Amino acid sequence: ELDGVLAAVQAAGRRRRQEAAHAPPGLRLQDRAQEARRRPPRRLLPRAPHLRLPRQALRHLLPRLRFIGRENGNAVDPVDFPEEGPAAAGSQEPGVPEVLSRKEDEAEKAAEAATTSVPKPSAEGGAGGDGAALAKMSCDENGVDEGFPYARPSVCELSGDIRISPKQKTMYLVNPSGAGGFDENGEKRLRPYARKDDFLLPAVVEVTVKSVPSAAAAPQCTKKHRVPAVVFSVAGYTDNFFHDNTDALIPLFLTASHLKGEVQLLITNYKPWWVQKYTPVLRKLSNYDPINFDADAGVHCFAAGFLGLYRDRDLIISPHPTRNPRNYTMVDYNRFIRSAYALRRDRPSALGEVPGMRPQMLIISRGGTRKLLNLEEVAAAATELGFNVTVAEAGADVPAFAALVNAADVLLAVHGAGLTNQIFLPTQAVVVQIVPWGNMDWMATNFYGQPAREMQLRYVEYYVDEEETSLKDKYPREHLVFSDPKALHKQGWQALAETIMKQDVKVNLTRFRPFLLQAIDKLQE
Repeated sequence: ELDGVLAAVQAAGRRRRQEAAHAPPGLRLQDRAQEARRRPPRRLLPRAPHLRLPRQALRHLLPRLRFIGRENGNAVDPVDFPEEGPAAAGSQEPGVPEVLSRKEDEAEKAAEAATTSVPKPSAEGGAGGDGAALAKMSCDENGVDEGFPYARPSVCELSGDIRISPKQKTMYLVNPSGAGGFDENGEKRLRPYARKDDFLLPAVVEVTVKSVPSAAAAPQCTKKHRVPAVVFSVAGYTDNFFHDNTDALIPLFLTASHLKGEVQLLITNYKPWWVQKYTPVLRKLSNYDPINFDADAGVHCFAAGFLGLYRDRDLIISPHPTRNPRNYTMVDYNRFIRSAYALRRDRPSALGEVPGMRPQMLIISRGGTRKLLNLEEVAAAATELGFNVTVAEAGADVPAFAALVNAADVLLAVHGAGLTNQIFLPTQAVVVQIVPWGNMDWMATNFYGQPAREMQLRYVEYYVDEEETSLKDKYPREHLVFSDPKALHKQGWQALAETIMKQDVKVNLTRFRPFLLQAIDKLQE
C-alpha cells in the first residue's frame, strides 16, 4: 500500500509540473497567487478511499514523501510537500491528508490510553478487572487530635471492581476474599462529611460499602468510569463560608488535587445552589460534572475510589504520612484557590515602589452580630494614615468578592467567618483581626491567626476591652461575661453563642491607631 501511495503522489507531481509548463507566462509570473486562491486547496495525497492507512504507517510514510529524490542521488520525481500547508479537504488538522480524520485520531488515542493506563473491565462488566487480585479497602479512623476531635473523620480508600449505586446508597466491592475491615455482614458504614461532629452526623447520608464474593452478586454497570471516584457530603454547616472551606473545599483539595482533574465527584446531601456557588473550585478539581448522589438511578463503576474526605484542623494543613502524604500546605491551597478564581495578584503592593501609591485596605463589614459600630470612624482613621479604604460585606457572589479581596494589601475584620476570605489575599499581605471581648484568644488564634501565618500572611490582632464591647450595656460587671468568661466557654458552644458571640464592638481609636500603623510596617517588611 505504501508503494501504491508513493506512485500516485509521484504521478500527481508530474501532472502539476506539466500543467505549469504549458501555462501562459503571465499566469506563471503575475497571477499565480490569484489563480491559486480560485482553485480548491491542492490535495497533498490523492483521494484513495481504499487506502485506509494506520497512523503508524502514515508516520513512516511522510518522511519518505518529503525527502524523496534526495536520497542516494535517485533520479525520481520530487514531491511537492511543504513543511506547512493548508489542511487537506475534509481534515481539521493543518497538513494532515484526508486519509486520516480527527475522529479516527481521537479514537486511536482513546484506545491507546485505555490499553496502557487503565485497568481493563472484568468479564462481568465491572471497572476494576480481576476482583480477587485487586479488591482492597483501607480506612483511616484515627479520630484522636487534642483540641480538634472533629478534625479526624473516617475516610476509606477502595480499589478493585467498585460499583456505586446511589439509589441504594451503597458501594459494592467485588471482594472474593472478604478481607478489608468489614463487619460480620460484610459491610462498612460511613457518613462522608468532613467534620466528626456527633450533633451533625445524623443528618448526613449514610453510605454502605458492601463486600460481595463475585461480580454476579453486584448490580450491573450502567456507566463505567476511567477515573477514581470521591464520594462526600455537603451537609452540616456548609452554608457558612468558613465551613464551606474547612468541611468541604480544603478536604477536597487534600483528597483529590493530586489527581489533576481526573476524578469523578459524587455528592451526597446534594445542594444545587452550593454546587453552583463553588463551580469554579469544583471544575478546578474535576474535569467532570459532579453526580447528584441523592437522585442518580444508575450504577457507576470504578477501579478506585474514596468514601469521605481527608481533613486537618480548620484552615490548616499539616504534613501527615497518610492524610497528607504529598505534604500540601495552606500556601498550596491559596495558590490553588487563586487559580480557580483567576486571581492575578500573588504579592501585595510594595510601599514606595510607585510614587503616590497608597496601600489598599479592605474592611469587611457584618450585618448580624459582632458588627464594628464605628466602622466609618475606623475607615477615616485608616485613610488619614495613608490607606485607600474599601468597605464591603461578603455575599453570595464568591468570584466578585474574591477579586475584591485579592486586590487588597490589608484585610481588616472583626472575628467571624468573613476572615476566611483571607484565602484570596496575595501571599505576604496583612490580616488585622479585631478580637471581641470574652476570652476569645484561643478561637481567634486557632481559627484565623495561625491559619494566616500558615498562609504566609502577616498577622495583627487587636483585643477589645470591656469598655469597647456592647456587652457592657447588657450585663452587669459581676456577670460571668465579665467576671469569668472562661466559665461560659466551659459550658459549651450554646452558652457561648447566646452571650459572648452576640456582642458588637466599638474600638477606641486612640488604642486602635497603633495597630493600623503596625499593618503599614508589616507591608514594608
